[in-house]
Amino acid sequence: MFHKEGYIFILTTLLLCISISILTQFFIASDFIKRGITIILLIVFVLVLQFFRNPKRSFTNNSNEILSPVDGKVVVIEEVFEKEYFKEKRIQISVFMSPINVHVTRYPISGNVILSKYHPGKYLVAWNPKSSEENERTTVVVRSDEFGDILHRQIAGAMAKRIVNYAKVGQNVEQSADSGFIKFGSRVDVFLPLHAKIDVSLNQKVIGGISVLAHK
Repeated sequence: MFHKEGYIFILTTLLLCISISILTQFFIASDFIKRGITIILLIVFVLVLQFFRNPKRSFTNNSNEILSPVDGKVVVIEEVFEKEYFKEKRIQISVFMSPINVHVTRYPISGNVILSKYHPGKYLVAWNPKSSEENERTTVVVRSDEFGDILHRQIAGAMAKRIVNYAKVGQNVEQSADSGFIKFGSRVDVFLPLHAKIDVSLNQKVIGGISVLAHK
């Protein structure tokens, strides 16, 4: 199963690979080179399919837990001063996604969307601490009964040139439902209240919509 954001990209890549393969048959005499090009085209197409995959998962929603919004590795767990929305100290948990991770962004908690904002910016490498404030990014805040306001921020990386954000202000959303998609590697920050009990550790691999970041 593939994510809808990848349909056009997958089709375009397929047509391009077929076109190149046909051209090699007419313009390249060496069978060795033809086989090499075919192998490269197959690898490219498989990588594109792998990147846009959206595997079916069984989600168990729990209003007393905050789930990871994405697949990846936990690279930051620290108390920070969040400047954009809260303007006070929060616990920041950041999950880095490599190009081989599933890139669907999911809501970490159920509730009502009270902020959804796009910020143009730079394309620093996603693990740079400044990327959270300087890179192209989106900020989404969901108000929940159990945790209050939870902010998650999609951040473009050096390779990611497009962030897709589905959140709309006033929308009621379900935990683990699609919040957006980031193309070609990036990171997502989640900002939690200081009283939240953290359930992950640095360098831990997490699964979007399944792994628990924190609980009450």
